[in-house]
Amino acid sequence: MNLLPIILCGGAGSRLWPVSREAHPKPFIKLADGESLLQKAFLRAIALDGVDEVLTVTNRELFFKTDDEFRAVNKQCATTSYILEPFGRNTAPAIVMAALVAARQHGEQTVLLILPADHLIADQAAFGKAVKHASALAQQGKVVTFGVTPDVPETGYGYIEANGESVVRFVEKPSLDRAKEYLASGHFLWNSGMFCFTAGTILGEFSKHSPEILASVRACLEDSPSAEGAEGVQIRLDPGRFESVPDLSIDYAVMEKSNNLAVVACSIGWTDVGSWTALSDLSPADANGNRVEGEALLFDVTNSYIRGGDRLVGALGVDNLVVIDTPDALLIADRNRSQDVKNIFAELRARGHETYRHHRTVHRPWGTYTVLEEGPRFKIKRIVVKPGGSLSLQMHHHRNEHWVVVSGMAKVVNGERELLVSTNESTYIPAGHKHRLENPGIVELVMIEVQSGEYLGEDDIIRFDDIYGRA
Repeated sequence: MNLLPIILCGGAGSRLWPVSREAHPKPFIKLADGESLLQKAFLRAIALDGVDEVLTVTNRELFFKTDDEFRAVNKQCATTSYILEPFGRNTAPAIVMAALVAARQHGEQTVLLILPADHLIADQAAFGKAVKHASALAQQGKVVTFGVTPDVPETGYGYIEANGESVVRFVEKPSLDRAKEYLASGHFLWNSGMFCFTAGTILGEFSKHSPEILASVRACLEDSPSAEGAEGVQIRLDPGRFESVPDLSIDYAVMEKSNNLAVVACSIGWTDVGSWTALSDLSPADANGNRVEGEALLFDVTNSYIRGGDRLVGALGVDNLVVIDTPDALLIADRNRSQDVKNIFAELRARGHETYRHHRTVHRPWGTYTVLEEGPRFKIKRIVVKPGGSLSLQMHHHRNEHWVVVSGMAKVVNGERELLVSTNESTYIPAGHKHRLENPGIVELVMIEVQSGEYLGEDDIIRFDDIYGRA
């Protein structure tokens, strides 16, 4: 193993609400070319010399969605391995876990490249050169960070003060005046959040500076089930053990304490897509300074970003706005306040409002469901099951379900019966009946489900058997 990229895929992307949700975070946002930030990170990794495997650390609830994203673009059949967290514990535990797994699988001399899943890099060739430089330093025993050469006095990034390849200090996000000073000095770089080191080196640094994290992560790994197959290793971390792991970033745990650091300065077209303003800047503006995605009709509108969904967006006589439309939530914000969208997300979360967590279309291992309509005692869903996909054998106490097949063929277990339901046919599932839905075909199964009953919550489910391990 020459180089093992580690993709860190987590967080909620609260500043990119309402497209980003807790169960559909920022790395899954699709850009104008149809690829997600996560897919771009994966493609960037497998394009590097010496890479034939990618290890991803993510939440276990995001595993199937992440794997689907990779399968869609993994044309060279790189090995995909996973460490699946039951909940977030910041970057330090994730990196320690990845280093322990890499050392066990490939040896302590394996060079690890830490890549956040939600960044963009425009210049792949320059990125490849920077990685080669960093890899050489890593093989000399250095803990390497990537510093991006700044071109504007950005206040949304942390900075690294550098003296050649030596790190002088890390500084937090500065004021505008301080950022201008940093840019003028020529000694400061943006802190990219990307790192490179051997597995043995970073484990040694944690042993020296944050031994409690190393010990708790090692104990968690020892008690966590691991499955190895042709597609890579998959480790599901034990929730009880993981609960005791400290929640700390790699910056606080090691980078700000170590005297074994090196920095690689690079100009790679890097951006941390951290707000709607940053995301809108990826698209060219029209003559009025507007950027539009989707269908929109604008009159006397300037300097605005309009991202439509399935509906037409009309705007009249406004300036400097962000308008983000989704089926169940609409954001309207001043472009200069786009960083503050996180406050809306936080309030929705505090209220337990569904729009902080899910979209109307919810991804499951077997496919998706979309809530089309709901009211007192009824809910209507559009269900899409992937070829070979299967819902769990389950039962509901409080609701009845009517299934109508729109396209494809459904294999249905309904109580004691097993039947095939074709297009334009239907079946009825009474409350209390064990049932299962499968797609035995080679095309997607599309179905309309009508639920009725006194309680229609998603938690009214008892799983008896599940091919995805959720029973």
